[in-house]
Amino acid sequence: MRITISGPPGSGKTTVARILAEKLNYPVICGGDIFRAMAQEKKMDIIEFSKYAEKHWEIDREVDRRIVEQAKSMEDVIIDSRLSGWLMHLNNIPAYKVYVDASLDIRAERIWKREDGNLEDIRERVRIREESEKKRYLEIYGIDFGDLSIYDVIIHSDKLTPEEVVEHILRGVKGGKKH
Repeated sequence: MRITISGPPGSGKTTVARILAEKLNYPVICGGDIFRAMAQEKKMDIIEFSKYAEKHWEIDREVDRRIVEQAKSMEDVIIDSRLSGWLMHLNNIPAYKVYVDASLDIRAERIWKREDGNLEDIRERVRIREESEKKRYLEIYGIDFGDLSIYDVIIHSDKLTPEEVVEHILRGVKGGKKH
C-alpha cells in the first residue's frame, strides 16, 4: 500500500515517514531530500532556493515529477512530501493519505533542536518558507494547501511523539481505509 505523509515544515512528517517505513519495511520517497539536493546543486540555502523556485516553476515540477514516477513504480512505499497526498490524488494513484500538522511554535522549536541557531529566526524562516510554498502550489497546480479534504486522516502532532503518530496511522491503515 502506498502511504503519503504530508504536512508543513517541522510537523514531524519526515521522522514519522522513516519510522513507519521501518515498521512496514517499505522504502521512502522523500520530496524534501530531492528539493534540498537540487538547492545544493544550485549552491543555495533552502530559503534562497524556495524564493528562486517561486520564479522557476520547473523546480517544483521536477521534484513532483520524480515523486510521481517513483510512486507509480512501487506498490508498497511511503511518500514523504508536502504535496504527496495531492500528487497521488491528482494523478489517480491509490494511496492512504496522511496529513501531519503542528502549531508554528512547535514546528519552529523542532527545527531549532535539529539545526540550532536562533529560535525566533527559525520561526520566521519557517513562516516565510511556508508562505512561499503555499504561493507556488496555488500558482503552479491550483492547489490550496489549506484544503485538507483529500486526506484520509489528519493528525495534530503537537503533543504526540513520532511513535504515537505512527501508531495512529497504522490503526487507520489496518482499518481498511484506502483512498
